[in-house]
Amino acid sequence: MSKFLEWVDRRFPLTKTWNEHLAEYYAPKNFNFWYYFGSLAMLVLVIQIVTGIFLTMHYNPDAETAFASVEYIMRDVPWGWLIRYLHAIGGSAFFVVVYLHMFRGLLYGSHREPRELVWLLGCVIFVVLMAESFMGYLLPWGNMSFWGAQVIISLFGAIPFVGEGLAEWVRGDFVVSDATLKRFFAFHVAAVPLILAGLVYLHIVALHRVGSNNPDGIEIKKNKDADGVPKDGIPFHPYYSVKDLVGVVVFLIIYLAIVFFLPEFFGLFLEKDNFLPADPLQTPADIVPLWYFTPYYSILRATTESLMWFVRGLIVLSVVVAFVRTSKPTAKGIAALVGAGFFIGAFIFTPKFWGVVLMGFSIVALFLLPWLDQSPVRSIRYRGWMYKTALAVFVFSFVILGYMGMHNPDHVSLFIFKNVVWAQICTITYALFFILMPLYSVWDRTKPEPERVNFK
Repeated sequence: MSKFLEWVDRRFPLTKTWNEHLAEYYAPKNFNFWYYFGSLAMLVLVIQIVTGIFLTMHYNPDAETAFASVEYIMRDVPWGWLIRYLHAIGGSAFFVVVYLHMFRGLLYGSHREPRELVWLLGCVIFVVLMAESFMGYLLPWGNMSFWGAQVIISLFGAIPFVGEGLAEWVRGDFVVSDATLKRFFAFHVAAVPLILAGLVYLHIVALHRVGSNNPDGIEIKKNKDADGVPKDGIPFHPYYSVKDLVGVVVFLIIYLAIVFFLPEFFGLFLEKDNFLPADPLQTPADIVPLWYFTPYYSILRATTESLMWFVRGLIVLSVVVAFVRTSKPTAKGIAALVGAGFFIGAFIFTPKFWGVVLMGFSIVALFLLPWLDQSPVRSIRYRGWMYKTALAVFVFSFVILGYMGMHNPDHVSLFIFKNVVWAQICTITYALFFILMPLYSVWDRTKPEPERVNFK
């Protein structure tokens, strides 16, 4: 075996790669529960790729037979129902672990220097994952898939001047049709997974270049022994590779329990309308996307004319924050010019357009976190009440937005307000988390970070 490894190493850096990224990659020794979700995201990605390969062997991307081919997989292909449920529920599992993985970053400041590129690549992965999921959602050609795609693609039409042409280009037709199904299938099974795999590779390489963050938010590279090994670090393998196996086992127990006993998961993972074939003449009673898109969908629906006055106020507030945080006259001039443009546009363009803008802002703001967060410390352990309160309100707003996105906006689900009013309140608090971050992250009273990691 040693001779074989020598032969391989002369032609491919196998041992070097193993040591660099596993055996001799030193990670902080105080990782906790929140650090399971990165490896779990890798696991779910593998599950999705493997099950997707088997599904494509029997799926037919044709508007006439797509739904029937899914039924054929479920009823006639040996173990086809299991593969289909593993893949369908794996999509929801992917977003569960990714959302928790990103929340860990907000908790411990994993977006801060020197990990800005790691965070940005992670955000790009998140956006690509959303595109991959949306395209895959259409493929079963169920009635909710059909009408959901119709509604989401029509949002491109709200973009001034080029919107209608862009929506037609995405569909490949004037309406969602066979052409849409075929191009979404091509992107879902070939183009986007290749992009996703490449981004995951870059994400891991960038992470291992600067080193992993930890719950204390301090750099373990600052304290090394005589051999250059971090005093507060341990090799990723075997310590964390074994530790992650515990997380994998627990995750698989929950994941497979849902697959075998509750695959629809109360209509969140598989909607009842998707068990009916696509029908252009039969609109579902409530057209809603899958649960992991509902917070953004709720922001879109919440943007009415009444909310536009708050949007205009947020634009003014953003300009004021930029002026306060910027000392350069050129930057102040740019902020004033951009703010004036947005303020005038808030009166010219329709609420539907601004709903698309706010929905886009809710995602783009994640990319700006490394520069919005000005706190002298990284971890929430050493931040003050301001950041802790802001993060709690942000998470609460995100959850309520997701809940409201699943229900009729004119109904009353919580207390006395209509769902749309709750969605508008949470849209504002969601936006303020990012807009005010340059201020409250500086004003917050912090505790001094320790020199070494601790386990308290």
